[in-house]
Amino acid sequence: MPSVLPSSPTLEQRLAALRVQVAGQPFPDAAQRVRWLDALAQLVQRHQHELAAAVNADFGQRSEVETRLAELFPTMEGIRHARRRLRGWMRPQRRQLSWWFRPARAQVMAQPLGVVGIIVPWNYPLFLALGPLSCALAAGNRVLLKMSELTPQTGQLLAQLLQRYLGDEVVQVVNGDVALARAFSALPFDHLLFTGSTAVGRQVMQAAAANLTPVTLELGGKSPLLVMPGYDPQRAARSIVAGKMMNAGQTCVAPDYLLVPRQEQAALLQAIRAAAAHSYPTLARNSDYSAIINQAHYQRLCHWRDEAVAAGAVVSEINPAAESSAMLAETRKLPLTLLEQVPAHCRVLQDEIFGPLLPVIAYDTPDEAVRYINAQPRPLALYLFDHQPQRVRELLQQTTAGGVTVNDTLLHVIQDDLPFGGIGPSGMGHYHGHEGFLTFSKLKPVLYQSRFNGAALIAAPYGRVVQTMLRWMIGR
Repeated sequence: MPSVLPSSPTLEQRLAALRVQVAGQPFPDAAQRVRWLDALAQLVQRHQHELAAAVNADFGQRSEVETRLAELFPTMEGIRHARRRLRGWMRPQRRQLSWWFRPARAQVMAQPLGVVGIIVPWNYPLFLALGPLSCALAAGNRVLLKMSELTPQTGQLLAQLLQRYLGDEVVQVVNGDVALARAFSALPFDHLLFTGSTAVGRQVMQAAAANLTPVTLELGGKSPLLVMPGYDPQRAARSIVAGKMMNAGQTCVAPDYLLVPRQEQAALLQAIRAAAAHSYPTLARNSDYSAIINQAHYQRLCHWRDEAVAAGAVVSEINPAAESSAMLAETRKLPLTLLEQVPAHCRVLQDEIFGPLLPVIAYDTPDEAVRYINAQPRPLALYLFDHQPQRVRELLQQTTAGGVTVNDTLLHVIQDDLPFGGIGPSGMGHYHGHEGFLTFSKLKPVLYQSRFNGAALIAAPYGRVVQTMLRWMIGR
């Protein structure tokens, strides 16, 4: 059913047009959903370089390789994963009945919710738009996407490509400022997924509550790196640098602070300096290293660094080519900056950093490190470096986080058979893979009554038979 929209439709008109499509086809079959996923895959494959160029233009500098590796590759993996398993996910599940109700039978079917709203952040505008979109399409929904005002070129290109490959009857894209985002979150969607900061997540949830719209919130928080005693500093350093410097730390699951044994601190920090210098020998003109998204965020990070130094922190900027502050500022590049002895009141220890600043906290015993982690709001991710299996199991039981990677960073996020989501201030709900399919579905229970059944025995008027049966059913 084609969608007919005015030349400049309002949000409400867009939502209404998508609801017309849902009414006309409330349960798209597997073949239709596979065609949607195939179209999305073709969009990514055919236009990967254009998409990467748009992201680069929005950032001022974002490596094409990094965009393809960190955004388009996991998007394709998610599409392939859903496509291979979709028919199995859609198959109704048999459920058991108590023998009192036999020979009836029961099952659960996954019903599309209808129209899903997705609010996309600026830091990974492709993966965090197309990833949840693929989950929502696999579940049989129509989608309205709100792109970030900080990535306008990416948003405009994605709107054009999605219209071409999927059409307005399946997905629509809106681009606009904060006022549009507020209006978007107040729409009566059948489900709303938001990725962004904890502070804005509270506002989104409050707006959605007026319509009783269910929400999935993928927020941020301060994700700890915990290096246990005896771990090889070179191995830890390579993973720490990769996780912290990808996208210049502008990642919701980027390591936010480092806990290191006091006696091993010097060796680990030296290894981090060497690993960072090897990966990024230059910064300002290095096409592999991302710029900070805009001047406001660049100034925020500089202010937080300067605040910590003024409070007594020891700062170490890893700038191998000794590029000038003016050159770095001109390109909005910040070096990986280690901050030791940071007072607890400083912003870098209070708020999610979202940049290449790394506070370092020394501990004397593992129990002390665990207590520190557990005293903070629950993080979106935890990174644990330890080769002792028993200790790893204990640490996993003693700490709470949205997700964990052991002996590396970031990689749990792009495993499609693992759910992704936060807990408490780092979010609620899950998506990716089967969990994404379930998030955007209503698990509808269905009971099929048998032609021959005993329901009449327990119907009114209640007599001696029911009283006798109740003694069996409940117990004397």
